[in-house]
Amino acid sequence: MSTPMHSRSAVPAAEWRDRKRHLWLLGLIPPTAIFIATGFVAAMNAIGHGLQHISPVWWWIGPLLLFVILPALDVFFGPDGDNPPEELMEQLENDKYYRYCIYAFIPFQFASLIYACYLWTTDDLSWLGVDGGLSVVSKIGVALSIAVMGGIGINTAHELGHKKDELERWLSKVTLAQTFYGHFYIEHNRGHHVRVATPEDPATSRFGESFWRFLPRSVWGSLTSSIELERKRLERSDKSFWHPSNDVLNAWAMSIVLWGALTAIFGWEILPYLLIQAVYGFSLLETVNYLEHYGLLRQKTASGRYERCTPQHSWNSDHICTNIFLYHLQRHSDHHANPTRRYQTLRSFDGAPNLPSGYASMITLAYFPPLWRKVMDQRVLDHYDGDITQVNIAPTKRDRILSRHGVSPAADNV
Repeated sequence: MSTPMHSRSAVPAAEWRDRKRHLWLLGLIPPTAIFIATGFVAAMNAIGHGLQHISPVWWWIGPLLLFVILPALDVFFGPDGDNPPEELMEQLENDKYYRYCIYAFIPFQFASLIYACYLWTTDDLSWLGVDGGLSVVSKIGVALSIAVMGGIGINTAHELGHKKDELERWLSKVTLAQTFYGHFYIEHNRGHHVRVATPEDPATSRFGESFWRFLPRSVWGSLTSSIELERKRLERSDKSFWHPSNDVLNAWAMSIVLWGALTAIFGWEILPYLLIQAVYGFSLLETVNYLEHYGLLRQKTASGRYERCTPQHSWNSDHICTNIFLYHLQRHSDHHANPTRRYQTLRSFDGAPNLPSGYASMITLAYFPPLWRKVMDQRVLDHYDGDITQVNIAPTKRDRILSRHGVSPAADNV
């Protein structure tokens, strides 16, 4: 396995301290952002002097955080570069403070969702200095802000779902209920981690494949894969697919109960906004999937099986600000090499391919395929020393891409 990337990780164990220990609490900003926005709206409306006319922009705090604030902070603070010493890994892994930081996300997540339902339906926000209720534009802003929280919530569920503790696995499904993406719990752990960086993985994007082509392929492929994985598991136990222990169905049941309860309390008016937040929330997960393995390919061994997944098969980014908000998800190479390792102990590796910026910046880039290809395609080729035959190429573009690089499609055995 590769060695840690940064010299700062060479600090002796006796002297090393986790500089990010208390920064992890900043991960509670996304699930409380709508309350923060409320404070800004109330303050600007109270001050007046024209500020009340622009105060509704704060209902869009989620997109502002994701597409403006975090990218700017990543540029300002740059990469992290701090790896824990090997001698302290077990101690760090067992420190329960870090898992409590994760657990705290969940009650704030649901409090924000309930509060959003109130904002979508109330016609009296005079206590905020708002005349009547929110406009449709502001309600959509609230929905997208809740969607950003839900997308980050899927990452919280990702961290919990990899653990062996039954409580954490259950909390993972609870966290996914908001976005109706409970099947991710099955597909990610038993599908993606087995097939990652291969053409068989729906969540691995291919060289030359735009995000807009990847999105439906990944959403549908992950859904059908999760159902098939769970069907086979239950068959091995002589159980019906409809057995209560089906983790796909019981995760979806949590969503049905949650959405049903919210609709019973607040009315049918919330359903369009619930749908907006769910779709955009899980699309953010799929955008991150698109970033994480673009063009990377595990080669086949002489036996015909794929080589073991290594740090070279995931794109890394060590930008500290986005890492704080995503619980080190950007140290993705170590995560795939050690899936059950807790976020606070994930490390950067030499030899792992690196994105030019944090995920928050790269998500925007992914939405514009020409810009994405301009930035990323050469990085993929550089990672493979210019050998296009080592790359995971989109099948519909394989012949054209190989020919462009002087390789006869008939001679390609990928």
